[in-house]
Amino acid sequence: MDALAHLLLHFAHGFFVVSFPVFAYFPVMFIVHVHVRVKPEDVEAFTAATIRNASSSLLEPGVLRFDVVRQQDDPTCFVLVEIYQDAAAAAAHKETAHYPVWRDAVAPMMAEPRSSVKYIRVFPDELAW
Repeated sequence: MDALAHLLLHFAHGFFVVSFPVFAYFPVMFIVHVHVRVKPEDVEAFTAATIRNASSSLLEPGVLRFDVVRQQDDPTCFVLVEIYQDAAAAAAHKETAHYPVWRDAVAPMMAEPRSSVKYIRVFPDELAW
């Protein structure tokens, strides 16, 4: 449903107020889960470097979310939950100045090569994002 079709009329304090819902439309979302296992002695340094990278990533156009989560029962296991407007935004992320700094800084901290799984949004629909 587009914004015009979603026009709402509210009766407030004796007069009508017309309001439109505010939302952005993202026809496709590109979601990446990056799985990382870090050497135990590097957990703190990895966490700090990854938070810096995630914070910079959130400033990029087309980056909708960039979450860093750690496994509850194994502090060496992380998942980076990256949500982009589309695949082009994900590709542009790897061309930023901060990404190779992070990639090169954390490479020796990895207990094993990182892996990623790519997803597309199924639910909720784009109006809920």
